Amino acid sequence: MSVSELYSQYTRVWIPDPDEVWRSAELTKDYKEGEKSLQLRLEDETIQEYPIDVQKNQLPFLRNPDILVGENDLTALSYLHEPAVLHNLKVRFLESNHIYTYCGIVLVAINPYEQLPIYGQDVIYAYSGQNMGDMDPHIFAVAEEAYKQMARDEKNQSIIVSGESGAGKTVSAKYAMRYFATVSGSASDTNIEEKVLASSPIMEAIGNAKTTRNDNSSRFGKYIQIGFDKRYHIIGANMRTYLLEKSRVVFQADDERNYHIFYQLCAAASLPEFKELALTCAEDFFYASQGGDTSIEGVDDAEDFEKTRQAFTLLGVRESHQISIFKIIASILHLGNVEIQAERDGESCSISPGDEHLSNFCRLLGVEHGQMEHWLCHRKLVTTSETYVKTMSLQQVVNARNALAKHIYAQLFGWIVEHINKALHTSLKQHSFIGVLDIYGFETFEVNSFEQFCINYANEKLQQQFNSHVFKLEQEEYMKEQIPWTLIDFYDNQPCIDLIEAKLGILDLLDEECKVPKGTDQNWAQKLYDRHSGSQHFQKPRMSNTAFIVVHFADKVEYLSDGFLEKNRDTVYEEQINILKASKFPLVADLFHDDKDSVPATASSSKISVRSARPPLKTSNKEHKKTVGHQFRTSLHLLMETLNATTPHYVRCIKPNDEKLPFHFDPKRAVQQLRACGVLETIRISAAGYPSRWAYHDFFNRYRVLIKKRELANTDKKAICRSVLESLIKDPDKFQFGRTKIFFRAGQVAYLEKLRADKFRAATIMIQKTVRGWLQKVKYRRLKGATLTLQRYCRGLLARRLAEHLRRTQAAVVLQKQYRMQRARQAYQMVRRATVVIQAFARGMFVRRIYHQVLREHKATIIQKHVRGWMARRHFHRLRGAAIVIQCGFRRLRAKQELKALKIEARSAEHLKRLNVGMENKVVQLQRKIDDQNKEFKTLSEQLSAVTSTHAMEVEKLKKELAHYQQSQGEDSSPQLQEEVKSLRMELQRAHSERKVLEDTHTREKDELRKRVADLEQENALLKDEKEQLNNQILCQSKDDFAQNSVKENLLMKKELEEERSRYQNLVKEYSRLEQRYDNLRDEMTLVKQTPGHRRNPSNQSSLESDSNYPSISTSEVGDTEDALQQVEEIGLEKAAMDMTVFLKLQKRVRELEQERRKLQVQLEKREQQDGKRVPAEQPKNDLELDQDADLAYNSLKRQELESENKKLKNELNELRKAVADQASAHTAAHGAPDGYSLLLNQLKLAHEELEVRKEEVLILRTQIVSADQRRLAAKSSEPNINARTSWPNSEKHVDQEDAIEAYHGVCQTNRLLEAQLQAQSREHEEEVEGLKAQVEALKEELDKQQQTFCQTLLLSPEAQVEFGVQQEISRLTNENLDLKELVEKLEKNEKKLKKQLKIYMKKVQDLEAAQALAQSEKRRHELNRQVTVQRKEKDFQGMLEYHKEDEALLVRNLVTELKPQALAGTVPCLPAYILYMCIRHADYVNDDLKVHSLLTSTINGIKKVLKKHNDDFEMTSFWLSNTCRLLHCLKQYSGDEGFMTQNTAKQNEHCLKNFDLTEYRQVLSDLSIQIYQQLIKIAEGLLQPMIVSAMLENESIQGLSGVKPTGYRKRSSSMAEGDSSYCLEAIIRQMNSFHTIMCDQGLDPEIILQVFKQLFYMINAVTLNNLLLRKDVCSWSTGMQLRYNISQLEEWLRGRNLHQSGAVQTMEPLIQAAQLLQLKKKTPEDAEAICSLCTALSTQQIVKILNLYTPLNEFEERVTVAFIRTIQAQLQERNDPQQLLLDFKHMFPVLFPFNPSSLTMDSIHIPACLNLEFLNEV
Repeated sequence: MSVSELYSQYTRVWIPDPDEVWRSAELTKDYKEGEKSLQLRLEDETIQEYPIDVQKNQLPFLRNPDILVGENDLTALSYLHEPAVLHNLKVRFLESNHIYTYCGIVLVAINPYEQLPIYGQDVIYAYSGQNMGDMDPHIFAVAEEAYKQMARDEKNQSIIVSGESGAGKTVSAKYAMRYFATVSGSASDTNIEEKVLASSPIMEAIGNAKTTRNDNSSRFGKYIQIGFDKRYHIIGANMRTYLLEKSRVVFQADDERNYHIFYQLCAAASLPEFKELALTCAEDFFYASQGGDTSIEGVDDAEDFEKTRQAFTLLGVRESHQISIFKIIASILHLGNVEIQAERDGESCSISPGDEHLSNFCRLLGVEHGQMEHWLCHRKLVTTSETYVKTMSLQQVVNARNALAKHIYAQLFGWIVEHINKALHTSLKQHSFIGVLDIYGFETFEVNSFEQFCINYANEKLQQQFNSHVFKLEQEEYMKEQIPWTLIDFYDNQPCIDLIEAKLGILDLLDEECKVPKGTDQNWAQKLYDRHSGSQHFQKPRMSNTAFIVVHFADKVEYLSDGFLEKNRDTVYEEQINILKASKFPLVADLFHDDKDSVPATASSSKISVRSARPPLKTSNKEHKKTVGHQFRTSLHLLMETLNATTPHYVRCIKPNDEKLPFHFDPKRAVQQLRACGVLETIRISAAGYPSRWAYHDFFNRYRVLIKKRELANTDKKAICRSVLESLIKDPDKFQFGRTKIFFRAGQVAYLEKLRADKFRAATIMIQKTVRGWLQKVKYRRLKGATLTLQRYCRGLLARRLAEHLRRTQAAVVLQKQYRMQRARQAYQMVRRATVVIQAFARGMFVRRIYHQVLREHKATIIQKHVRGWMARRHFHRLRGAAIVIQCGFRRLRAKQELKALKIEARSAEHLKRLNVGMENKVVQLQRKIDDQNKEFKTLSEQLSAVTSTHAMEVEKLKKELAHYQQSQGEDSSPQLQEEVKSLRMELQRAHSERKVLEDTHTREKDELRKRVADLEQENALLKDEKEQLNNQILCQSKDDFAQNSVKENLLMKKELEEERSRYQNLVKEYSRLEQRYDNLRDEMTLVKQTPGHRRNPSNQSSLESDSNYPSISTSEVGDTEDALQQVEEIGLEKAAMDMTVFLKLQKRVRELEQERRKLQVQLEKREQQDGKRVPAEQPKNDLELDQDADLAYNSLKRQELESENKKLKNELNELRKAVADQASAHTAAHGAPDGYSLLLNQLKLAHEELEVRKEEVLILRTQIVSADQRRLAAKSSEPNINARTSWPNSEKHVDQEDAIEAYHGVCQTNRLLEAQLQAQSREHEEEVEGLKAQVEALKEELDKQQQTFCQTLLLSPEAQVEFGVQQEISRLTNENLDLKELVEKLEKNEKKLKKQLKIYMKKVQDLEAAQALAQSEKRRHELNRQVTVQRKEKDFQGMLEYHKEDEALLVRNLVTELKPQALAGTVPCLPAYILYMCIRHADYVNDDLKVHSLLTSTINGIKKVLKKHNDDFEMTSFWLSNTCRLLHCLKQYSGDEGFMTQNTAKQNEHCLKNFDLTEYRQVLSDLSIQIYQQLIKIAEGLLQPMIVSAMLENESIQGLSGVKPTGYRKRSSSMAEGDSSYCLEAIIRQMNSFHTIMCDQGLDPEIILQVFKQLFYMINAVTLNNLLLRKDVCSWSTGMQLRYNISQLEEWLRGRNLHQSGAVQTMEPLIQAAQLLQLKKKTPEDAEAICSLCTALSTQQIVKILNLYTPLNEFEERVTVAFIRTIQAQLQERNDPQQLLLDFKHMFPVLFPFNPSSLTMDSIHIPACLNLEFLNEV
């Protein structure tokens, strides 16, 4: 391409700018060669003319297309130059907040000055195992690349982290080490990875400080080697340090601090253990306060100091050594505060003897105060003849003091590093290592001294190594692709390195000058001028004779020579060192006894002090001491040798601004660092060759639109690419065809993108033209249709008007006709109505006359009828009264006779004995009562006879008066008699009327009572309805007011339940992991653990039973105390377990008897009341009822006696309790006394006997009460029958006056009886209603309590709510457990009794079976050959399998350890589980607990062994999961528990276990099932996980939808293993089909299958979404479409397998919403609202991350603006989302194993011969 084609109109370029370094502009017209300027339009629309140097022909840099901006790899840019790199970094950093960017093999890390959530465990696991370039740039990607290459190539690796102070080197190195510690782990239990990470806070405390550029700047370099074994687990580490900045100990610039440890120690000075350090705040010490502010914003020194101490402890530094270290550090602070006073002569100094700080210094270091005071102010000079002690000036003393402080700190630093290395050292053999180099970057300040010189020298060496490595990689890439190699010229800084380290170089001349006795910095500088003035890398400043300039690879640096010699010598007077060597503290003395001749591992620990006390003249000065420069050069050479022997990985840290502002980018500072760190050099090397590289497939997919149709017919993609490129790019030097890739020169990809965009633009114009024409046609057709419609409607309107006129005319004619007809009709109707009225009145008059005549005749007939009826009734009543009198007399006579006979019989001894067994002492009382009643009866009889006689006398008197009156009156009295008879008749009628009134009243009252009963029943129903309405109202109110809170509480409780279940299953998982680890360490040794027993005991008995090894004496009721006492007597008094439940049960039984007594008392009182009401209604002379009263009195006396006995028993029980309590206390004090315990047993026996007696008495009393009730009921039923029989036989007889009066009294008595019965019934009904009301009130109170509790719960905090709910549930479960415990104890008691009987019967049966077996075996011997093939009939098989004890190992081996799932194909699913249960059932049948225990233990261990052996076999794991679950279901189904037997058939109930309770084994099997399930999920995830990313994100499910963008070094050879690892969605579906088929064929429960696929779909969702969140190249619209399609395919698969109810689709919801987010429009605020309402399953961080990563694949797509992202963040502020960015793909849902009983019966299962189980005998 020519220049004119490149620099055409609208082309964008970069021009220099003084403020922003580079500025974008656009050409306003085409550029022609030879023109001296370019016409540009800047971004602010200003026009500028840019001059061009015609001679050099330097045109401005071209700008990359927008589609290439923001790429992960800078080498993916088409135009590679400084402004393109700077702009790409700026866009990624500011707009997308991406701090990491690749630049070829270099990772550029920009310090955000803000904590980002991208370093968690989830991110580490997301990058683990991924190829470098597949994911977004990250420090973890570099660490993973190093780890992977170490494992694959078996070569040591290095990660070189460099950059300016404050750029984030230390943090990056720390994260790299954290990645290795997390991914690899340690091979033993030494927690070496934790120790490696724990070294960081220690080194930061003693080696980091606050500078003007960084609050936590590392003031030393370090190289950490992390050692790995053959399995690539961390086994140890080693640290080497370089060039500690010792001068910071004694001097800090403004706004800087000393090392952190000084301020941490001052912050913790108030602790008790640090009182002896005599420290105060940091401002009080000179060495800690020179920089001004001693605090750092956001840093708590006391908290950091605590972390430092914890790190020391973790690394094994003893507490005494820690105190000694802190003492040394404190002594340095005190040394800085020592006041030195100059003398008058100025040549000497002195220190006050009472100087407090010097005293503290000497005390803390354990040295003599006087010697230190003397030698701080004096020095010793040694000559050949004598020794002098010379005073020093004030400046010399200060320098010596500072040198001593620096030396002490340097020695301590070296000692700490040495001990850290000892803690990290391992005795295991190191197979390989990864080194992390955290070293200072290139530095240049206004004043540069010796430290900056050494730092820049190290960076020169590292840059040389970096350049050679990059050059080597480029060469390897070209050779691999078989491209002709042309030598690339790159910057070689070897001349600069020679200037520094060669013979007679800068360092060599510096060492020589240090040897000169009176050498000075000026002399050394002059020698440099003389020696190196001709070097191109050395310059002399014009205005200085003490400075020199070195031209480094990054920039020119001017060094000031002042202080070079002193810092190189690092002089410390040996007299002071000798004092420290004589310290009484071992650590201080050892600190200064290092070997001087050895080359130390750390540069900081090798600072040798110049001590001139008696030096031997034979040894040279060079051998005696080594300068700092020499030591640094030696250690640097060792470092370079290490790095050259490893594969390096580079991390370049960039500081975006000097103000430490978060996400603020300063282009000037960034460009300086990019130039200094070698990033631009990498770009230059890449740009010199072929920087853009495309795979043939990717190139074909991206630029298919540029290929002609006839060329697409060729199937060879390489040939197509060749022909297309040769036709598009005419210059053959602009591209090269490699073996797998196409290589392009810089700018060619941008040209191809331009051609592609032009092609799309032309196609767009064509589409637009066609669409616009179609739109115009549509518009014309719409207008034409509208015109025709208007015409049609107008014509219709005119036609409708005409029709309306015709319709109205016709309507007027009709109205006239109807009106005239109405007038005529009204006149006719009026005449007709008048005629009808006249006829009606006439006819009515005639009818009324006839009616009145008939009515009179009818009334006369009625009067006759009533008179005749009255006369007949009067005659009938008279006859009936006479008959009744006769019957009563006869019956009275018969009753007296029967009563006498009964009394005689009752007085007989046999009857009394029979009735009064054990009650002889009560006979006298009863007799007295009977006598009293007889007396009362006699008095009543006498009264009755007196009344009868008086009545008879009065009757006789009246008769006489009547006769006398008749005689006296004669015939004249007949009218009076008639009147009297008439009056009597009237009285009789009145009596009849009264009787009728009474009967009516009785019937009315009866009806009223019935009505009242009905009303009460209705009221009861209304109350029930009201209760239901109240419940409904409460429910509605709770739904309205507290619906959300209740739902939240339910969800919270469910979540807590799930978390608790998950925690338990995680513990099971951890247990299995530890068990497997234990087995691995001991080489196939099985873990022998004590398995639980067969029966779960109650919780309050387990401890006693486990301690005493005897069964606990606990009974369910007092009736069981005999067995309990028998157990005590059997096992002895000393061994019997004290179980207080006996007495608790006794107390409960007494309470039950008391309640029963109360009920009987209430019944008796009711009976007495009823009898008392019935007595007045009966005849007073009825001896039978008196006898019944006597029985009632007897029963009441019996009841009273029982009450007194019951109270007596209570008192005895209380005394028994006190005795037990006293005995228990005495037993605990004196280990038990047998006499007291025997007394306790005797009391228990007595109480038991008394209770038995009372039981019998209560039963007798019950039978008597029942018989009395039956007799009363019989009497009641007989009375109506008599009345019914005698009601109306004599109704026609005449009744006299006396009979009528007596009948009237009888009727009254009957009415009273009926009234009493009705009242009794009403009372019973009222009691029932009151009971119902009480229940309603109780329910209301309970409901009110629940509402109050609910309201109180709502007022509590969520934690308190959970705690309150748990307490309520615990109390409820406790009550239920107590009841269940009682039931269990009863069942156990019955079980024990049944077992005893069963053992007796079993012995008999076994003897009988043995005899039968002997007889049958003899018969079978003769018939064996004929009966081999004959099978036993199915009906004879009882579902049990018998085996001998010695065959157990063979059974487990054939059925578990060596069984293959394929061998059981076509048989009953879960056959091994059924066989094992049948064996267990037989062992239970024969009551062999050892056999059951051994079989179950062997089976479980065998299953674990099989799973451990086949830990990656899905089929085997699924097979044993189904069998373990089936065995668990069988143990539940046939346990005998009614809760598990609801679906059993009668035949299955016969197969239940009889003797053993295997509840605890069910728990063990449940835990084993959880372990197998977790292993199954792990295997399935291991098979699916490599497929997910490729199938869900990378594979083109919809062909031609996604385009490919340039991706730089993605999928380069160093990052990928050989072979194609791409998968499609069909591979995942095939794999899941395989899983589903295996699980279904093996009979796994459908509920578990649903849970398996829910877990797998969650893993697919998490892995896919995590990759989406960490990969910029897949966040596009086309990827969203692919995801939607793939998810729909997975959903369809779920529906096809009927798995849609598993909840798997719900787990995919975040991924579904992420795919929708990629496809939604992202421009307006309405779009933001739609996104916020749609993406509810995604967190705010995830939504913002996806929007930041969204990348358009074509020019017509637009990026997401920063303003839109800010809008999204503002709308999502109210969300309370977790801070975690990625999903935990290792999260496992808690599994549930629902009970799933089998429909098979044990006797229907056939054992195939392939199992080799012939030794099993069917029972």
